[in-house]
Amino acid sequence: MSQVTIDRAGMQRDEENNFIGYTVFTLEGQTSAYEITFMSKNGRDWDYSLNFAGEPGPEEQFLKIDAQIEENDELFDDLLDAAIDAGGFA
Repeated sequence: MSQVTIDRAGMQRDEENNFIGYTVFTLEGQTSAYEITFMSKNGRDWDYSLNFAGEPGPEEQFLKIDAQIEENDELFDDLLDAAIDAGGFA
């Protein structure tokens, strides 16, 4: 797995008490930064959305990162943990 660098992260609860968080990160060997946004009603079952954090990069690279997140539970958990920790929910 590529080395992950967390640039910034955060988590809060919205007016309906749902968890809403994000992590901005880069992966070793990649030229683009990405932002993954997390959403959960109960703090256990998480949905996410992946976007470029700044200027868009190559679509192939984006799809590769999205596939890595889908397939690699450790990567997903590291990104989610960064958001949870930054929000003070750890």
